[in-house]
Amino acid sequence: MSALARVMRHGGRPAAGEGQGLEARDLAVHFEGVKAIDGVDLKLERAEILGLIGPNGAGKTTFVNALTGFQGLTAGSVHIDGIDVTGRTANRLARMGVARTFQSVRLFPRLSVLENVEAGAVGVGLGRAEARRFALDLLERFGLAHRAHQLGSGLPHGEERRIGVIRALACRPHYLLLDEPAAGLNEAESDELVSSLRALRDDFGCGVMIIEHDMRVIMGLCERLQVLDYGKTIAIGTPAEVRANPDVRTAYLGRRRETPGA
Repeated sequence: MSALARVMRHGGRPAAGEGQGLEARDLAVHFEGVKAIDGVDLKLERAEILGLIGPNGAGKTTFVNALTGFQGLTAGSVHIDGIDVTGRTANRLARMGVARTFQSVRLFPRLSVLENVEAGAVGVGLGRAEARRFALDLLERFGLAHRAHQLGSGLPHGEERRIGVIRALACRPHYLLLDEPAAGLNEAESDELVSSLRALRDDFGCGVMIIEHDMRVIMGLCERLQVLDYGKTIAIGTPAEVRANPDVRTAYLGRRRETPGA
């Protein structure tokens, strides 16, 4: 195992319940009577890649916000490796092994790329020297070491999105949740992202959940899909099973007549 993989896999977190997954149980989020999420169960295992998809407005980002401590729950619970973490803050959940990206990358524009990635590691408790070494290793691993001392502003769009993923990885997650990481990428950049995400799962053993509009990315990357519509789960299965599901076809093409997306 490489030194980088050892840091990722052995972050000093408690081993109790290890391997039981990141789990939402009967999770609900209501806004003034609108049921944005309405009783959703989901489980992300270590070392799997799960796609969360559905028509626009299905509740996917709200669900991820609730799962990661950025949105309060109306009902239900969240568990990390068998531990009930319902109501804990986003910062606390990050220290317990859950990291995420946002639709907007939100790099710190006045910090260097290296400092942006380093901030993720410092935020979960690494000392500055170790965090810097770890950040450099990650940038090297993903072919972006040449950007280390460039400011976070003004980067090419594809590299900016990849650096957002790397910064989340610097939190040493057991579970990594990605909200539209391929947004705005061309086909070659999307292919590179798919290869990188598959490699990080294989090398680091973390579970990855991805929300994405690009069905080419979703179908080529994910081993399992869960489909939301109107805040409820309407299908779970392999990409082939979900593609053939009549309820999924109706959600995308019947009532809403939208292009499949996340």
